[in-house]
Amino acid sequence: MKIKFWGVRGSIPCPGPQTMKYGGNTACIELRFPELNRLLIIDAGSGLRELGNHMMNQDLPNGPIDTEIFLSHTHWDHIMGFPFFAPLYIPGTKIKVCGPVSYEQDTLEKIVGGQLTYRYFPVREVELGAKITYFPLKEGSIDLGDGIKLTTKYLNHPILCLGYRFEYKNKIFCTAYDTEPFTNVFVTDPQDPSYDEMMAAEGELVAAEQNRAIEQFIADADLLVQDSQYTQKEFDDGKQGWGHSSIEFAIAQAKRAQVKTMALFHHEPMRTDDQYDALSTIYCQKGSESEPHIFFAREGMEIEL
Repeated sequence: MKIKFWGVRGSIPCPGPQTMKYGGNTACIELRFPELNRLLIIDAGSGLRELGNHMMNQDLPNGPIDTEIFLSHTHWDHIMGFPFFAPLYIPGTKIKVCGPVSYEQDTLEKIVGGQLTYRYFPVREVELGAKITYFPLKEGSIDLGDGIKLTTKYLNHPILCLGYRFEYKNKIFCTAYDTEPFTNVFVTDPQDPSYDEMMAAEGELVAAEQNRAIEQFIADADLLVQDSQYTQKEFDDGKQGWGHSSIEFAIAQAKRAQVKTMALFHHEPMRTDDQYDALSTIYCQKGSESEPHIFFAREGMEIEL
């Protein structure tokens, strides 16, 4: 498996001189299986535009493009690159779009393809050259063929969101973003008039159970791409409930799950390259051999498993 980052930011693209090193495009990851001549794409953020241009130059000369896009969820920063994906406009292209759907009346086709309407864009989806199919996903396991196994896991985000675990030839690649730690959603203060002891206790059990399930999902990953938009101080100072994890939580979780390598991902759009360099000196120091290798993902970075 070969992994390349085409977009690593969260929330909104932030191009400029202060984000050139780590990159300003939103989430898009290329997952390639060279010996199978197969390419999977995880998320269609603004980074998808550059990936599409690359595919036009490198893949199209070898024949029609046939690829699958796996969306973590349908928030705009994860789908905004779709209308600018150049292979869409080439006859013979086949694209399968897979992802979770939060509302039955709003299908993947309506949400993702709906960007290609005159309301928002000068080209309609029916005018595209590519053949596009949509496949809704739930939590579970899927045989993708060619010896590739996919496991999906619901994450903790304000909209239905999936983590992906790809397994091929004893190598494991996982994504776990956008997500934050599960917490008790019930009132836990006995002085609160709405406090219910049984519900509070049940809430604690469910939150702990779901956090353990995430650790089991990422366990032993050769590479984990993990949400880490905030520092713990930022998270505690008003970011809880926004659907993103702290760097400290992500690292501790990866260590417990015995992850081998972790890419910290979904970078805060307000943070500069210099600030990420400074954070790297704090969080990316190699510990013992049993601890994961940790780094902040950068656009253009390639990793081979």
